[in-house]
Amino acid sequence: MNVTSSASGPTDRRAATLAMACLGVFVAYLPVTTVSASLPAIQAALGASTAQLSWVQDAFVLPMAAFILTAGVFGEVHGRKKVFLAGLLFSAVGAAVALSAQSIQMLWAGQAVAGLGAAALLPTTLALISHAVPDHRERGTFIGLWATSLLLALAVGPLIAGVILEHAAWRWIHLLVIPVSLLAAGVAARLLTDSRAPHGRRLDWPGQITAASAITALVYGVIEGGAGSFTDTPVLVALLIAVAGGVAFVVAERRSDSPMLDLTLFRSPAFTATTLVAMITFLALIGFFFLLSLYFGMVQQLDTLQAGWRLLMVTGAAIVAGAPVGRLMHRVSARVLITAGLLVVSGSLLSLTTVEADTSFASIAWRLALLGLGMGGVLTPMTATAVAAVPPHLAGMAAAGNNTFRQVGGALGPAVLGALLTARALDTFPAHLADAGITGAAGQSITEAARAGGLGAVARMNLGTGTGQALGAVGDAFLDGLRLCLIVAAALTLLAALVSATLLRRPREASTVAASSSGAPAAERVHAG
Repeated sequence: MNVTSSASGPTDRRAATLAMACLGVFVAYLPVTTVSASLPAIQAALGASTAQLSWVQDAFVLPMAAFILTAGVFGEVHGRKKVFLAGLLFSAVGAAVALSAQSIQMLWAGQAVAGLGAAALLPTTLALISHAVPDHRERGTFIGLWATSLLLALAVGPLIAGVILEHAAWRWIHLLVIPVSLLAAGVAARLLTDSRAPHGRRLDWPGQITAASAITALVYGVIEGGAGSFTDTPVLVALLIAVAGGVAFVVAERRSDSPMLDLTLFRSPAFTATTLVAMITFLALIGFFFLLSLYFGMVQQLDTLQAGWRLLMVTGAAIVAGAPVGRLMHRVSARVLITAGLLVVSGSLLSLTTVEADTSFASIAWRLALLGLGMGGVLTPMTATAVAAVPPHLAGMAAAGNNTFRQVGGALGPAVLGALLTARALDTFPAHLADAGITGAAGQSITEAARAGGLGAVARMNLGTGTGQALGAVGDAFLDGLRLCLIVAAALTLLAALVSATLLRRPREASTVAASSSGAPAAERVHAG
């Protein structure tokens, strides 16, 4: 193994690795919520259409999901430290491009470069921790702190955006990432230990091309189908490409003697379970955050900073729960922690189906905090178990695979739940308009505007004395769609809980995973339950 270090000893080396991993995942996830909270300001400043605005966030998420596996392989072959440094530099460059953007297209470009940086950071941060802390019991604490940093980025993003938007233009939301990334890169270059996979790992170009094609086409097809129609020709073509790319990826990986994602990893019930749980859970939760932001803004008419403080109830509770859960992992099985956490999340989602337009924050806060506690109980053991389920030399591959499925779920969440919300809300909107006393030609024109430009288009119409009634109908229709989405999200997290309870049953030697391809000796046992 190629290892070089300027740290003075094992303790210093592990501390430097943990600090850099936490800072790296913070940089990777900070743009997710800062940008999403700033979309209305971006739309107003750049005159973007609704379709153009949707791709501001998607331009970041799509390359992030498509190239995580590729980044993981590059780290295994060329050195995880090098890929980590590249991720920080890509993040800084992407933020700089977005900061100077004068058009929506330039903003897309900056977001895409930042997404590539995030794709490089996510698998390498976990692989660096796995290399520095080989004992899976001790590693649980480190991954708990890593997960806390991820949640912290999601928590402070809306608050940072809210403060900046009150005093400056939207573009300054990208400033913080630049000095943080460059400072982290300077420190990491000096202190971080480099490592790479043994056993002759090399790049798998057929796997990388087919995986990137399949993921890109799938995410694009679902996003565009959710925004328009799944029967549109470009959407159908994209979904067909996704299926063909997925089949080609499986064939390529089965034939490769150095696969990007060794499919024998899925022989481990622990790895399979945590991968499925990651994808299902993030589809439900990222979609829920998207809808919750819309609820605070569209229904309760809160500004960015007010909404950010409310969203902090979720991420703050998850942060509080995350670190203790990491320490509990060597005493309580991952099966119990993950399943219990998902059941708590499901219950909190169902409890939110009773919210109304005038529901007080005090009434919502405890439900959001409960959801956050459930999340905190899931994220750390889910990630730690995925990495511990394989031999140490495959840690980077396992981290990349788990992160890929998590990001695909996160990318699909807003599109899938957003499409469900829109369809349900538009179905009930005419009836709510009639209940508000708006019928005939006026009701028809408002309904047509909503179908063409979304429910938010109604707020931009000049309706005179009927404005209040129309906006009330918009809120009622939105709540109809929100309740349906909450039920679907709760069902998804219950499905994830079932997967966890079913597959995370018995410990399994990590060495049995991919043994046929690696020949690696046993190194650790997965504490699955």
